[in-house]
Amino acid sequence: MKKTLLTAALLTAFSVAAVAPQAASAASTGTINFSGKVYRDTCVITVNNGATVTLPTVATSAFSTSSGVALASSATNFNIALSACDTNLVSASTAFSGSNVDHTTGNLMNSLTTNSSNVEIELLNGASVINTYSNANAPTIALSSGAGSVQLTAEYITNSTTTTAGLVQSSVGFTLTYN
Repeated sequence: MKKTLLTAALLTAFSVAAVAPQAASAASTGTINFSGKVYRDTCVITVNNGATVTLPTVATSAFSTSSGVALASSATNFNIALSACDTNLVSASTAFSGSNVDHTTGNLMNSLTTNSSNVEIELLNGASVINTYSNANAPTIALSSGAGSVQLTAEYITNSTTTTAGLVQSSVGFTLTYN
């Protein structure tokens, strides 16, 4: 009987030892490195030398009878200029927003509700149409010695098969992300 109890006690001891937690291995060490940049206040922003971008007066007959066709003869260039930027900055990415942005076309809707035309305003970055809703083709302004600029173009675009006569007015906000 003593032999059976001793065997049972030894088996129990070995079973407990087998499932007991093992001593933890030595932990590896590592290093976390951080870097960043602090720049002085934002750049001074000037749009079109401080003037409103004025598109030309055009006749309704100049527009295509197809919806979504821009009127190239109405193309009007304007600049966004940045100055007094921190010289550590290399670029500024542009993102457009506002209540006049057409979520379907990405163009700028006419904000006038009376005596208004049914055209929209399309923005271009070079030859690429800017979608002001998704910000596709929105410009990145290169900065050098604390300054930079980009030339954009605004033009009328018809959103109907019949263009109506009237006034056109719109605006769009933009945000710059400095890099």
